[in-house]
Amino acid sequence: MTFFKQISSVVSTNLRSLPQRYATSSVVVIGIAGVVAVLIAVLSLSTGLAQSLTATGRPDRAIVLHTGSNSEVGSSIPHEWIATILQAPGILRGQDGKPVASAEMLATVNVPRRDNGLLGTLTLRGVSPQVFELRPEAKLVDGRMFRPGLREVVAGRATQARFKGLGVGDRVKFGDNEWTVVGAFDSGGGAHDSELFGDLETVLSAYNRTSVNSVTVKLDRPSALDSLNALTKDPTLQLVVQREPAYYEQQSQSFARFLTVIAHFVGAIMAMGAIFAALNTMYSAVSARTTEIATLRAIGFGSGAVVASVLVEALLLALLGALVGAFLAWLFFNGNTVSTIAGNQGVAQIAFKLRVGPDLVAVGIVWACVVGLIGGLLPAIRAARLPVATALRAG
Repeated sequence: MTFFKQISSVVSTNLRSLPQRYATSSVVVIGIAGVVAVLIAVLSLSTGLAQSLTATGRPDRAIVLHTGSNSEVGSSIPHEWIATILQAPGILRGQDGKPVASAEMLATVNVPRRDNGLLGTLTLRGVSPQVFELRPEAKLVDGRMFRPGLREVVAGRATQARFKGLGVGDRVKFGDNEWTVVGAFDSGGGAHDSELFGDLETVLSAYNRTSVNSVTVKLDRPSALDSLNALTKDPTLQLVVQREPAYYEQQSQSFARFLTVIAHFVGAIMAMGAIFAALNTMYSAVSARTTEIATLRAIGFGSGAVVASVLVEALLLALLGALVGAFLAWLFFNGNTVSTIAGNQGVAQIAFKLRVGPDLVAVGIVWACVVGLIGGLLPAIRAARLPVATALRAG
């Protein structure tokens, strides 16, 4: 009998005996399912955020920040620099001859959450009147645009879904200032759906600010970023210019790295427990089948086939656990809306949906197979080294 036929025969025998070892085998499945479910759940945070930020950045837009700033949150551009920025070459002009751009200021405000009534934080973004021309993917879907000079805001759909009192016509208080929600907009799942937009000058006045966080502009041609980079060489300014997709990719990568480290750290701790469970289960399986394994060895089955059969059983249990864990992660987390903390990892607060896709399931399966392989290796070697005569006499 060839080596592979031997493996096939022993594996089929092992699998037929699984119902009799249901209790011990389920320990491995449950342990690995827990590891995979937690791992995928944490990684789905970075996937969901990355997709939300990707939907926000467009290659025909560029963002201008203060030199040394990695994000809008940490950037501060004096108000008097805005006019110089908007006169730079490479910026698209609208039909009225004005640059299609938006100088923007971020403020964190507290609003009651819908789910528990407790105060939650969201971002109020002061924007220029051209904001919807600059971002055509964002469209008013209810009410009207805010009017310059008045304390009026338009709310992103994701913001309205998560917070109370942000319906069109509602009045909401931020600190000592009362604002009226006059409209709602939808940016197709982008990060700005988690924000409120208000008139820049009004927001600056309300918060006693004299600087903005960023200036976003629309480029008049694909290569216009080179022309816009002239701003970085102006000795009277201290600015850095990035194309929007590059900026948002940078923001998502920093957050993704943080979450990936957390996910693998927690996963590794849980995996240790799952490995011990697998070791115990497979050792029990080998002990219960000592006579059977010895008999197979006596009639000509090689030790390699026995090792392979035990490993295959461990891997199959691990794979089953991975599928169960992935299903639980998808069932309980996929599509749920969560949000970052305002200013966390350099980005304004963003609400986004968790994404459990095939890529994360594949990561979970790899982890499960590694756990199963480690958990089954020592019991497999023990099974192969069982002295045939001793095992038969013990049986």
